[in-house]
Amino acid sequence: MNIALPDGSVKELAAGATVADVAASIGAGLAKAALAGKVDGTLVDLTATVTDGATVEIITAKSPEALHIMRHSCAHIMAEAVQELYPGTQIAFGPATDDGYFYDFELPNNISSDDFGAIEKKMAEIVKADEPFVREVVSIDEAKKIFADQRFKLEHIDDLTDQEISIYRHGSFVDLCAGPHVPSAGKIGAFKMMKLAGAYWRGDATREQLQRLYGTAFFKKSELEEYLHNLEEAEKRDHRRIGREMDIFMMRDEAPGFPFFLPNGMILKNTLLDYWREIHKKAGYVEISTPMIMNKQLWQTSGHWDHYKDNMYSTVIDEEEYCVKPMNCPGGVLVYASKPHSYRDLPIRAGEIGLVHRHEMKGALHGLFRVRCFNQDDAHLFVRPDQLTEEIVGVVKLIDSVYQQFGFTYHVELSTRPEDSMGSDEDWEAAEAGLKTALEELGMEYEVNEGDGAFYGPKIDFHLTDSLGRTWQCGTVQLDFQMPQNFDLEYTDADGSKKRPVMLHRVCYGSVERFIGILIEHYAGKFPVWLSPMQVKVLPVSEKSRDYAHKVADAIEAAGIRVVVDNRDEKIGYKIREARSIDRVPYMVIVGEKEAEEGTISVRDRTNETHPFTIEDFCAKVREEIRTRA
Repeated sequence: MNIALPDGSVKELAAGATVADVAASIGAGLAKAALAGKVDGTLVDLTATVTDGATVEIITAKSPEALHIMRHSCAHIMAEAVQELYPGTQIAFGPATDDGYFYDFELPNNISSDDFGAIEKKMAEIVKADEPFVREVVSIDEAKKIFADQRFKLEHIDDLTDQEISIYRHGSFVDLCAGPHVPSAGKIGAFKMMKLAGAYWRGDATREQLQRLYGTAFFKKSELEEYLHNLEEAEKRDHRRIGREMDIFMMRDEAPGFPFFLPNGMILKNTLLDYWREIHKKAGYVEISTPMIMNKQLWQTSGHWDHYKDNMYSTVIDEEEYCVKPMNCPGGVLVYASKPHSYRDLPIRAGEIGLVHRHEMKGALHGLFRVRCFNQDDAHLFVRPDQLTEEIVGVVKLIDSVYQQFGFTYHVELSTRPEDSMGSDEDWEAAEAGLKTALEELGMEYEVNEGDGAFYGPKIDFHLTDSLGRTWQCGTVQLDFQMPQNFDLEYTDADGSKKRPVMLHRVCYGSVERFIGILIEHYAGKFPVWLSPMQVKVLPVSEKSRDYAHKVADAIEAAGIRVVVDNRDEKIGYKIREARSIDRVPYMVIVGEKEAEEGTISVRDRTNETHPFTIEDFCAKVREEIRTRA
């Protein structure tokens, strides 16, 4: 029989050949590196047989799918270790995740993180034994016999409608599983137990509470060490802790999901918005503001009520139902529709920093990353079809300039039509083609994210990478033929005919609040001078230098620089440590009797180097850093 390979070549093999046989026919090196296979797009074990005409891809550690497969196998190893260490354990589910894997157990005795060492030791013994993962296909009746002493598995089997189901055996351990797995335990790399939590069986709070054990695994020990280092660094950078320490924001039980911005936070927020307004004015945008509450009919016309009502807050005013806006776009549409437009008026680029509210589940709330109200740095562009490519290119360049300003790299995804969408096939095809044309004109690499567009149109999403290598989806450009049609928007063309504009939705920051959270963690609170809520802190060495410290601070403040004096009766070493580790201030100005006599200052920067300055020269230096947003 003939087997096709991803490069288009064809291999001739005997009938009944397996994926492992395909790998061996290509080369001994590939056969040794093979972990699994992909047959006609479906992931399978190396032992799976292939049929004539199939397309076969060999999965190795370098393949995108490999880490997930290996982690799934490691979850089985962890469950096997737990069962051996704690006889009578009932096992539930154990999938791989983006960060590792977990498994849910009902244990004879609750365990703690103190038991992780014993579990890891047992796992290491199992991996070293290098026994194979063996797939079997059994009937439901056979499965019930195999899992006769595992009540969660029996309940799951009762929900299966197939006459045959797959199980995997590894040593004495057996589990219901669709697979695939690595061929044997020895293929599992470096692993570590991470944490434990409570979990209800099937997520049902009325059912049994189980213990969920989390772990992670990587093919190389160095990769695991890097991951653990980044986790430790991320904990140090947690924006919730730094936000409290730097008096940027707070959360209260009286308003879950609704952040309070403190004075330092408002400086940071307003500085970001000042920058936003500056670059948008240069790019030809005008700024508008639309109401926070508008009637339900508007949201029905826009399509949000049908597609988004579960996330919207509503109220009754004068016996009519109104909605608190979850998005700014319908308000922008009403502004456009408020007067006639000529083709000469277009494009119209209307920006709005609008406060929106969305209902999020309480368990999903997380600092500034997931909140129930936030400011969106929206803009809505109304353009003629012939202007579409040029305007998309302009938006992408603007977003690119913003991310460069903050030191972010990013990758781009083109998200296409979702199942729950509005509009005709023709409109969607035209919209997706318009976005592709713009990206290709820019020479920008992108991935296609099938089915992840907005309900009214496809979009370009920007996924930025922070200093720890984590990705965040922030900026987006969405092309919309639907809303102009729903609201019957039009303009008068050169020949006097009425035409419908195309609408572009776009954000740079996305959620301003979330972007602030990202920046806090990206910089670990050590903001560039232009962004830092406190740009300079003046530290008098003793009471004798306090008067001079205030004169210095007055001069710095007069130069337009944000400055604070630390007047406390504390030792200078303590003041320096706090300014560095809590305030994270870019510059400390240290003044004692010597500086007071000479009329100079000693300046310590973030490298902990101290340099003498005149007040005038220091102010000039800082003002230039602020001006250039260095």
